[in-house]
Parts: sequence; C-alpha cells; structure tokens
Amino acid sequence: MKKWENVMEKVREEIKERSGQDVNACIQCGKCTAGCPVVAALDVLPRQVMLYLQSGMEKEVAESKAPWICASCFACESRCPRDLDLAKVMEAVRAKLLRPRGEIGLSPSDLSEEVLREMPQQALVSCYRKHSS
Repeated sequence: MKKWENVMEKVREEIKERSGQDVNACIQCGKCTAGCPVVAALDVLPRQVMLYLQSGMEKEVAESKAPWICASCFACESRCPRDLDLAKVMEAVRAKLLRPRGEIGLSPSDLSEEVLREMPQQALVSCYRKHSS
C-alpha cells in the first residue's frame, strides 16, 4: 500500500507545484461541475478530475478531453467553497502533458509542423502563458 500512497502523493505534489492548488482541499461538493458552461462536452466532469487527481489517477485525467475542453472561464473558481482554481489545475495538467519532464518554456520552433497543425490552440496559449507568468 505504501507504493500506491507514494504515487498518489507524487501526482498531487506535482499538480500543486505547477498550479499552486492543493487538490486535497477539494471536498467533492460538485459546485464546479454544476457551474461549468462546457460540462455537456466533457467526458470527465470537473469534480471527477479533482477526485482522480486526489486518488493518483493521473492516467484517467491525461486520457480525458476535460483538460483540453476547459474554457478557463473561472466559473468553477467563483463557485468553489474552498477557493480552488480548477482552471489552474487544468492548465497544470495540460502543461504536464505537453512538458512531461518539467521542461521550462515552449517555442513553436520546438514543434513539428504536423504537431502545430494538430495541437489544440488552447494548449499552445496555455503553455506560453504559463511560461511568461
């Protein structure tokens, strides 16, 4: 059981380092999901993203559409009784997927033409914003 606990802790710490948000603070109230304007397009609900990250289920989040569909509108943050910024968590997940080893920055010259054509624009914007903030 210790090994699984270490995996869960590593995932939570990495998300906290990238986003400044403690996923363990989420109480699963569902207000983020209830206020999400793009919830109908999500395969994993905002509340579930937090639950998966709390549980160390990073793979399920990484394989979902949720981080890419998130509109970063901050409706979830405005409703959260724990003042969690789920948009920052989603941004951290996207950054982790694009820069798995924690590399700093992203330049269009680092990416192939094919990747630039196929990559969601939100992913590029998120990484540039993360690098400059």
